[in-house]
Amino acid sequence: MSAVNPVNLWSSREHAEDYLRRADSISHRQEGEAALLEFIPADTRRILDLGTGDGRLLALVLQSSADRSHPRLEAVAVDFSPAMLEAVRRRLGADSRVQVVEHNLDGALPALGKFDAVISSFAIHHLSDPRKRSLYGEIYGLINAGGVFLNLEHVSSPTVRLHEEFLHGIGYTVETEDPSNRLLDVETQLTWLREIGFTDVDCHWKWRELALLAGRRD
Repeated sequence: MSAVNPVNLWSSREHAEDYLRRADSISHRQEGEAALLEFIPADTRRILDLGTGDGRLLALVLQSSADRSHPRLEAVAVDFSPAMLEAVRRRLGADSRVQVVEHNLDGALPALGKFDAVISSFAIHHLSDPRKRSLYGEIYGLINAGGVFLNLEHVSSPTVRLHEEFLHGIGYTVETEDPSNRLLDVETQLTWLREIGFTDVDCHWKWRELALLAGRRD
């Protein structure tokens, strides 16, 4: 349900800024974000945000941590889009807890250390399917025992009709949807997570093509 010959437009400032203008209006997004926050362990001390964009999700995590009296967090925010990097630095650059790292997820993750939680929001679906799976394996290797991977993701619909209905619901058509999308179904990705070694793997929330995929490292 994505472009036959996908390209990655996220290095384009125009493309990134257009997304940021629409980000707050994405249907049901706040529901998915709220569900993700529920699964971050209370004792989380270090968190990694892959494809952080303007830092929207990470800012919510940091605020939730403060509200719930979690231990003081340290966070690493990863993105490669120049416009997104500027935006996250505007949002979180003054926060001493946050380190911003420039990196394209098409390539293997750099040495970042270990984390109690790895999160991502609407980013990994821009990767090829083989790279998605290899990235999941890299993420597993970064997570401390008892830690979690939480991926609020854009996934594929099982039928063309459902895909078209989803696009209509967010103001797009098949002709105008993002050609950077490389959508994959929920079950394939959950199977990969289990094969890699994650436990308690599940889709904790879903609205049409938006889904929260999660797993724990024992």
